[in-house]
Amino acid sequence: MDKFRMIFQFLQSNQESFMNGICGIMALASAQLYSAFDFNCPCLPRYNLAYGLGVLLVPPLILFLLGFVLNNNVSMLAEEWRRPRGRRGKDAAVLRYMFCSMAQRAMIAPAVWVSVTLLDGKCITCAFCTSLPVGALGNASHPGLSQGEVKRVLARIPCKEIYDGQELVANEVAVRYLRCISQALGWCFMLLMTTLAFLVRSLRPCFTQAAFLKSRYWSHYIDIERKLFDETCTEHARSFAKVCIQQFFQGMSTDMEAAHCHLPKKKTTDDGEASEKLLGITDQGTMNTALKSWHRCKPPLHLHPGGPPHGNGWAGEGQPPLRPPPEPPARRKEMAAYYSRV
Repeated sequence: MDKFRMIFQFLQSNQESFMNGICGIMALASAQLYSAFDFNCPCLPRYNLAYGLGVLLVPPLILFLLGFVLNNNVSMLAEEWRRPRGRRGKDAAVLRYMFCSMAQRAMIAPAVWVSVTLLDGKCITCAFCTSLPVGALGNASHPGLSQGEVKRVLARIPCKEIYDGQELVANEVAVRYLRCISQALGWCFMLLMTTLAFLVRSLRPCFTQAAFLKSRYWSHYIDIERKLFDETCTEHARSFAKVCIQQFFQGMSTDMEAAHCHLPKKKTTDDGEASEKLLGITDQGTMNTALKSWHRCKPPLHLHPGGPPHGNGWAGEGQPPLRPPPEPPARRKEMAAYYSRV
């Protein structure tokens, strides 16, 4: 159990490297998935286009959504976006930075799928074989064939074993032509994605350096604050459960002593330490109120080093903290006498 906890803590401390590794694994998995995919074009005029474009575009969409699902920061982004403003404002630039960072990682696997699919050429061959320029590649004036029959024959180009239009256009010529166009689109797509990645990762910080640093800093702060809050809640829950269990067994011991069952009573040395970790929150209702307050009214990002702690405003349904009581009259008389002597 301790080994799994150490691994989990290591992954949390190196979350960015871990997510980059996940994106790389998904990219390799998408390439392997396409190589294992059995592409079967229906070779029908009505279904070729839908099947070819579906294989080209639907799996990238699934991989893109899967990249968001596997990212731990999605829930943090949604929580920060939907939370009430309270005493802490929300910066749209920080939310955009967090979303763009997640979207960039999620785009890797879909881009690999589209690139591999276009370079392979089967999808484009299946989708656009009915739009082949027969006049440039074959015999457009073939006698006895209507426009619908020509499309029916061209739709069988991806299915070499049932293609019967060699007199109209050679199968090898049509496949080479469509695959050449598909590979050209694939290389152009890779060039476009590489250029966009270069512009986003390299040139954006140069033009908006101050805004970029501010957005990156506060996005890191939100991530770290959430982790520390979860750790604090976990520690509080552990201490709460420990004190609750100890009180239960102490009550059982008291009942047994009352029933004349004399058992040696041992005092636990961890009671005081566990009670201190509860920070004064010792019942379910108070804990629920504190959690609601954290969601509705997070503390402002304005620290006062060395000053007294301020209330969070949730006691008394959002009323401000009470002022300290006035000094007693005797104390005021002593202070007046002291200043008169000075």
